[in-house]
Amino acid sequence: MLTACVGSTSEVPTNYAAVALESGPVTLDPRFATDATGNQIGDLLFDGLARVDDQARYRPHLASEWANPDPLTYEFHLHDGFRFCDGAPVTAADVKATFDSIRDPTTNSPKREALAAIDRIEVPAPLTVRFHLREPFAPFLDAATLGILPARTVHPGSVPIREPIGSGPFCVVEFSPDERVVLARAAHAGTHPARLAGIVFKVVPDGLVRLLEFKRGQLDLIQNAIEPDAVDWLRRLPHAEVLTRPGTNFQYLGLNLRDPRLADVRVRQAIAHALDVRALIRGVFRGLATPATGLLAPGHWAYSADGPRYAYDPKRAKALLDEAGYRDPDGDGPAPRFRLSYKTTTVDLRRRVAEVIQQQLARVGIALEIRTYEWGTFYGDIRRGNFHVYSLAWVGVAEPDIYFQTCHSSQVPPVGNNRGFFHDDAIDALTEHARRTLDVEERQRLYAEIQRRVAEQLPVIPLWWPTNVAVVNRRLHGFELRANASLESLRDAWIEEP
Repeated sequence: MLTACVGSTSEVPTNYAAVALESGPVTLDPRFATDATGNQIGDLLFDGLARVDDQARYRPHLASEWANPDPLTYEFHLHDGFRFCDGAPVTAADVKATFDSIRDPTTNSPKREALAAIDRIEVPAPLTVRFHLREPFAPFLDAATLGILPARTVHPGSVPIREPIGSGPFCVVEFSPDERVVLARAAHAGTHPARLAGIVFKVVPDGLVRLLEFKRGQLDLIQNAIEPDAVDWLRRLPHAEVLTRPGTNFQYLGLNLRDPRLADVRVRQAIAHALDVRALIRGVFRGLATPATGLLAPGHWAYSADGPRYAYDPKRAKALLDEAGYRDPDGDGPAPRFRLSYKTTTVDLRRRVAEVIQQQLARVGIALEIRTYEWGTFYGDIRRGNFHVYSLAWVGVAEPDIYFQTCHSSQVPPVGNNRGFFHDDAIDALTEHARRTLDVEERQRLYAEIQRRVAEQLPVIPLWWPTNVAVVNRRLHGFELRANASLESLRDAWIEEP
């Protein structure tokens, strides 16, 4: 009966891999993509001057090398041989045009602020691009990972391109955000062509349907969009290989600090003490996650274990709420101290997480009303700051300057990603200092202090670092599970029929 409920799916062409997505990307244009899915697919479509490895170190990519002759100058020398999907060569002029488009305020790119340190860009030679900065800016190489577009397709004030042209191993041939995204192998992939003829990313929001499609051989890869209860079942399928790897993605509880209740740090600390994260990981994720302490995972060069921790302690949570003036009106009775709304997606696992958090907060007198939305509506509300409480994950955290982007008071929507409207003068000053400091040891010291201060103030509530889990059809070879959940290894994967 369950199998019969699965509608027929379109055929996947020969030598194409079929990959399941919980939700479709909002946009594929690298100037605008901020959601995890858009960036994951973007890794296969676009090349940046540099790429980040699993140790959060920057490696040359479009650029063969770069130099930093003084604190205000970066010069990149491009490889000769990269081409866009239409066969045009990638030049320094394309790099400049892409960056200039993002920097122009009329474009309204969410990545504009990350490039604010750039004063001007020069192209002294066809394969040389030189960036002049206004001030020393330690995170600059993170900007060098931006996907490059042809100069002729971008201009100041341009809107997101629906099917953008990149220089990666694949090209977009179909973009139906709520249904599927189809990529085909680039005909002009230079020296490193893809082995797959293409990839079909299928949007399958229902977890059960994803499993049944995989069982029937209609999917080759599901990464992280897997119900934890299903992992053992998947391991028993003869055509399935299950891969796991500790992850660096940061799952958190977002809070809107414009709400006077959540603006009180005692309320935020009470929520942290009310959450039994370890029990949630055991019960919902079957142990496939690690309790998180902050944005940076252990192993990151700037990670610090210092700072307060919030063990599960309902009594302490109730005491903090009392101190904040939100007393329980009827003791152990049903009346709550106050009510908040919790926004999440329609994905089954996300609803279950919301229900557990709802139950745990109810024990200390905080009532949560769960509201579920399709991904596009949900993410739009979060980006606009239209919420009380929500949960999301930061994916692929490499540069510790993310603390500036998410915690500095200048980065509130629509400018940046301080979605909770957090403001703390000490964190503003520390994050500004850290991004101007080029000495690595001094940056480590500053980020240790930032992590300690953020743990005290709790602009968001850390939840967990998920364990990455992928199930791979044995006909798909060469896929490697990455710590940051990137799908980049599909660049080198291939189909081998049994």
